[in-house]
Amino acid sequence: MKSQGFQSLPWRFRGLSAAAVALYVYLYIPLIVLIAFSFNGGRMATIWEGFSLRWYAEVIQSDQFRAAAANSLIVASTSAFLATTLATLAALGFRGRPLRGQGMMVPFLSFPLVVPEIVTAVATLIFFISVGIPLGMIGLIAAHTVFCIPFAFITIKARMDTMDITLEQAANDLFANPRRTFFAVTLPLLWPAIFAGFILAFIVSLDDFVISLFLAGPSSTTLPIYMFGMMRLGVTPAVNAVSTILLVVSVLFVLTAAWMNKISPK
Repeated sequence: MKSQGFQSLPWRFRGLSAAAVALYVYLYIPLIVLIAFSFNGGRMATIWEGFSLRWYAEVIQSDQFRAAAANSLIVASTSAFLATTLATLAALGFRGRPLRGQGMMVPFLSFPLVVPEIVTAVATLIFFISVGIPLGMIGLIAAHTVFCIPFAFITIKARMDTMDITLEQAANDLFANPRRTFFAVTLPLLWPAIFAGFILAFIVSLDDFVISLFLAGPSSTTLPIYMFGMMRLGVTPAVNAVSTILLVVSVLFVLTAAWMNKISPK
């Protein structure tokens, strides 16, 4: 009976492995092609004319690229820090005594994940204009912070739900006050998830285009907006180079977050 049940599991269906391989090919072949053509020596984005690093050198030496990269790093790091801090406080609030309506609070905190980003961008723009907040770095940071909170909150809340509460109870039994219990027990157990939430929020902010396009001022161009401006003149290997740089940075941060979750204490 066990062997028959095992044979009927989905991964034993004929052709499922081929479908999985085809899915991965569909997802990653375009990225591989983009990376490969970022080293193209010619001026055409899709015609290979030899290996070269000229486009990376051209991009890195561009003052506009450096300014956009600096803006993206400032906005992403600041908004990720604020979003992670607020998400951690929200998750800790759920850790304590159950609140009235707590079951509806988590879906409301996650609501920005399902709202179309264009709707969020338009609503935020109208709100900023109504209250007199100027477009620029401050508005971008505020909007990205709100947008990134659910990403950090979900990561931290998931970790908090799996934490062993008896460790905190043991600290209380050993006459540790709540403040010492938090810094000696709760925070070390929660820290990998906080760091992973920060990285996830950082990547979401760094890669965001729609909200940034609506709220960025003349001097607060971010990398996605800079890439959009480059593509108006046609797709060149320089666009591929900027895309590859952004992709590599995102992958490195995501792998770091996954590694932190893997080594986090149970």
